[in-house]
Amino acid sequence: MKKAILAFLIIVAAVSLRLAFTVNFAYAEQVSATKVIAYYFHGTMRCPTCHKLEQYSKEAVETNFKDALAAGKLEYKAVNVEGKGNEHFAKDYQLYTKSLILSLVKDGKETKWKNLDKIWEYVRNKERFIDYVKSGVADLLREAQ
Repeated sequence: MKKAILAFLIIVAAVSLRLAFTVNFAYAEQVSATKVIAYYFHGTMRCPTCHKLEQYSKEAVETNFKDALAAGKLEYKAVNVEGKGNEHFAKDYQLYTKSLILSLVKDGKETKWKNLDKIWEYVRNKERFIDYVKSGVADLLREAQ
């Protein structure tokens, strides 16, 4: 009798775990089906201005879009384009300097991207820089819905 109850509990636990993983996997796929990725691209050698570009970009995204980041609708990534395997980004996005690229990804495929090229113009004005990035990210997030 004890063996039968134990076997029954093991089966129930296994079925419950499988269902939980299936539901969580389906939810994760749904969340990540459409998202925006904010890429800050830099090289190996970096000056103080380059570091500031990254700092302001990250701050703009992380401060203003906490919910979208937590939900997986937005990601922020700093990428060294000179790093192994990252060289293709320079060609993909026609990069010629440090850049903040916003990428709209639907079902695992990039459907649109935008270079926020005015970050260089606004780097000496943090408030304007943050507003510029915030506006660009918000626009693409609206398209992601």
